Formats: sequence, C-alpha cells, structure tokens
Amino acid sequence: MRSLTPREIVEKLNKYIIGQDKAKRAVAIALRNRWRRRQVPPELRDEIAPKNIIMIGPTGVGKTEIARRLSRLAQAPFLKVEASKYTEVGYVGRDVESMIRDLTEIAVKMVQDEEKDKIKERAKEIVENKIIEQLKGKPEVYERYRAGSEGEIIELYRNGKLDKEIIQVEVSARPAIPFAQIISSAGVEEMGLNLPDMLGQMFHRPDRPKQMTVAEARDALLPEEADKLIDKEKVTAEALTRVQETGIIFIDELDKISGRHEGAGPDVSREGVQRDILPIVEGSTVLTKYGMVKTDHILFIAAGAFHTSKPSDLIPELQGRFPTRVELNALTRDDFVRILTDPENALVKQYQALMETEEIRLEFRPDAIKEIAHLAEQVNDTAENIGARRLHTIMEKLLEEISYDAPEMRGAHVVIDAAYVQEKLADIVKNEDLSRYIL
Repeated sequence: MRSLTPREIVEKLNKYIIGQDKAKRAVAIALRNRWRRRQVPPELRDEIAPKNIIMIGPTGVGKTEIARRLSRLAQAPFLKVEASKYTEVGYVGRDVESMIRDLTEIAVKMVQDEEKDKIKERAKEIVENKIIEQLKGKPEVYERYRAGSEGEIIELYRNGKLDKEIIQVEVSARPAIPFAQIISSAGVEEMGLNLPDMLGQMFHRPDRPKQMTVAEARDALLPEEADKLIDKEKVTAEALTRVQETGIIFIDELDKISGRHEGAGPDVSREGVQRDILPIVEGSTVLTKYGMVKTDHILFIAAGAFHTSKPSDLIPELQGRFPTRVELNALTRDDFVRILTDPENALVKQYQALMETEEIRLEFRPDAIKEIAHLAEQVNDTAENIGARRLHTIMEKLLEEISYDAPEMRGAHVVIDAAYVQEKLADIVKNEDLSRYIL
C-alpha cells in the first residue's frame, strides 16, 4: 500500500469527484491511519482499530464513488454490499459472513492477476515452445511458407503469419456447465469444505488432444500454463493478509435496517440484521475456503440517505463501531456544471470519446453545459432527487438522435448549444408527468 498523505489522497479523489470535501477528508485520514498503524510497535499495533465511517447523504452525491476510488488508491480488496439484502427471506446471522468470503475471493483474484503479470513472459515462452513443437512435425507448413529452418518458423509464428494453421494440442477438458457453482457453498465452508473444488475434481476429465488453429491454441494454453507457474499457497497467504490488513467493505443502504421498533414484523428483523453485522464490524474470525480471516482491521464504510431515520436509530453497539460520521451535501447547479466537465471521467468527455469512434467531433458550448445543469436541478426538484445520476438520463435523451444517426454522419462537426438543449428537452421538463417517466 502506498503511503499517500491525506492531502495527496484528497487531491487524487478531486480528479473524479466534485465537492464533498468533508467526506474526502474523513476517508483520507482513515486510509492514512492504516499506514500509521503499520509503523507502530507490534505490541500496540493489534490494539489500534480502524475508524469506521458512516456517510450520510441523498442518493447520487458520490458516497459509493468515494469508497471505490479510495480502494483503487490503496490497491486494496474492495467489496460493496447492500445492508438491505440481509433482510431477505432465508438470510440468517451466518450468511452475513458471506461478505467476508466475497472480499476474500476478490483479494485472491487480485493477487492471482498480479502474479500472472509477473510470469506472463515465461508462460508465453512455454506456450510458444509447445506450438512450435507441433508445427515442426508438419512438413507442409515449411513448404507453404518456404521456411528452411526452425528459426524461420519461430519468426513466422511471432509475426502472426501462422495463426490460421491447424495443429493438435492437449487442453484441459472442462465440463460444459459449471455445475459445481450451482450449489451454494454458504454453510459448507463452515465445515472447512470447498464443495465446488471437490465436485470439480470428482468429475474431472483428463487432458485430451484437440484440433485447433495456432491462435486458438495460444489462447487456450496461455491461462493453463500461467496457472501452473503460480505458487497457489503464496497467492492464498498474500490474499488473506491483504483482506485482513487493507480490506475495505462498503455497506450501502444502512438506513434501511436502522429501524428500532417494538413488536413483530420487519422492524424486529432489521434489528436482528444489525446484531448479525455487529460481530463482523466489531472483529471476529470467519472461516473461508482459503482459511481463517480476522475482521478486526478491515475498514467498514457505511452509507445511507437516512431520510426517515437517523444514525442514532441504530443499536448502540453498532453506533459505537462507526465513530466517524460525515454528511454529504445535495448537489447544486454549479456542482452539475463541474461534474459535466471537470473530472477526468466527465460525462461530456465520455460522450465526445464515444462519438470520436464514429469520426464525429462533438462540441459542447458553455451555455449548453449550464442549460443541462439547470434542467438536471429542475427535474431533481420536481421529481425524485437522484443527484448526479440525473445527468446520465438527461445526456442520454439529449444525444439520442445523434447516437442513432452517428454511422451516417461520419466526419461531421456537431455543436451542442443552449438552443439545441432547449429544443430537445424543454418540453419534456415542462410536462412534469412526462419528465417523471423519461428523465
């Protein structure tokens, strides 16, 4: 994990997220505290718990995006879950632990990909040798390409000239249907069993020779050879360390389980879910198919709109595990203008890049940007306030005609100004009933 300072973290978040400075500062401090903890003497290190965060604010203001970008900066395993899903029929306390299992899977995949990058060249070399070995036994290939030596065949292979030649290679025979994944492993993991792997081995078929082109053989053999070169025990150990030391879980819709009422019905279930989540956040040990995972130092970032409830409605024990609370502001017209143009992944830049693939130059005048922002604010005020997500629906409707006709408009220079925006959208915005369905 890079030792970014809080200021550097906020600066990097500013490239993608407009406003919400309080929330950015809170997550920046939480991330820096992880680095600080690792510098502390070992006897005190385990005593320092992460300062979990609750972000309070309406939908579409950047809560999820802040957490997601933070995980990328930290190069940490990241998982987003909805607290409300644990109120579904069939979910009990044990199944809340599935978030830790899912996070572990993500960490294993992350480490595997990193290891594959390291041994990619070695795997390519092994695959090349296997394919060349097959080509050497085909004199007609030498004649067809007038190759006089193995070196010339290697050169032709590397230049892609032999990609359509048919060869016979041995590849792993996988079942057509991944039946092992149909059965849920929840609960089975508690017994220390990896059911999908067990069933996969039980019905495993040996490698068999198969006719395919050189290009197909390369694609089939490369992942197999890469898997053989990876030290799976090392991958598992590193993944477990990352989950426990740097893992981040984003729990969305926390407000949906914050009701605390007496009597029967769903409200009792809500408090039950809080009590199920509590041990995970508090610090417990969860059994996964890769081994035991301690959750003591996983960072939990929770979020919710809290329109009809408030964080104090959570059970006291859970409140105490989220010491940092930040409120995110509703977005204004000025924020929408900046969201459209400032971030590195701004919507305007995205649509311009999409149209460039059709050789169309799409230009947005400043007055058009202001008009789009004005309409987004207006629709959010009159209909449901969905924050910056409203910009996506408005932009899609605005550019619908251009997107449809784009293949026949190659080479065109299209200018979007305020008049164009009003022509396409003003009538829909004025008709409140219509805007509820279209925008």
